[in-house]
Amino acid sequence: MKSAFLFPGQGSQSIGMLAEAEETWPIVAKTFSEASQVLGFDLWAICQKGPEEELNATAITQPLLLTASVALWRQWFVADGPRPDFVAGHSLGEYSALVAAESLNFFDAVKLVRLRGELMQSAVPAGQGKMAAILGLDDNAVIEACSEAANGDVVAAVNFNAPGQVVIAGDSAAVDRAIDICKAKGAKRAMALPVSVPSHCDLMKPAADELAQALDDVQFNDAVIPVVQNVDAAPEQDRDALKANLVRQLYSPVQWTDSVRYLSEEGVGTAVECGAGKVLAGLVKRIERDMSVFSIENKAALQKALDGFAG
Repeated sequence: MKSAFLFPGQGSQSIGMLAEAEETWPIVAKTFSEASQVLGFDLWAICQKGPEEELNATAITQPLLLTASVALWRQWFVADGPRPDFVAGHSLGEYSALVAAESLNFFDAVKLVRLRGELMQSAVPAGQGKMAAILGLDDNAVIEACSEAANGDVVAAVNFNAPGQVVIAGDSAAVDRAIDICKAKGAKRAMALPVSVPSHCDLMKPAADELAQALDDVQFNDAVIPVVQNVDAAPEQDRDALKANLVRQLYSPVQWTDSVRYLSEEGVGTAVECGAGKVLAGLVKRIERDMSVFSIENKAALQKALDGFAG
């Protein structure tokens, strides 16, 4: 049976995350120290003490979650865990997956995700963009609602997270109109999310252009593990293709449902959520109920995952 490591994106962060891991495993403190040196501030202190407003700022959240994932990935091998057959990351998590696949150096990745967060924050003035979660509505119905709501503005389905769970993003007024239309179409819930950056829609194209320039200055390698990328839910190992898809990802939908289905079709029966929280585990269970998903964010969870792989 094949295996995959899954790396979470924004929304998995919380004050105090990985506290037990840092006390137990020296590699966690070392990894956060490396990231802090690159960033010029104490990332672990923000992780543990906040304030929450700072923790949730996109330009800080992104390097924080990347560092958390890489720390746990390193600990997996300290514990003699086997190399997975595939890696995949949700949105920001794709950078963690690329570090795991040895396509991207950790230090370069920290710099890139910090810049990515800054570019995303600056692409749309505060208050002009919005994201919303639509629950209990067919994907096509959500797409149709966005089309009806646009009226010359930007609004699109941007995260296909699981059947009946889609996130939309765009101009604030258009997202509000789409929320109302989704409710009228029978959505169980349609609610704005507490984020100011409308990720993965056309409003991010200026940020993508600047990110592309930054990526040209970074060394990418061919991936040693196939990376199932967000934009097309397909495996990739070629360094140029991996880099190009990172640019497209910034303004294109995250095809998470199809990514998990691809992994299942390829024989993946065991997956590890490599990061804080269990957001992806919940999504996977809604997509492929028979896939086993483990966490490794503390000693007990890591041992359970190792036993699961051995079994």
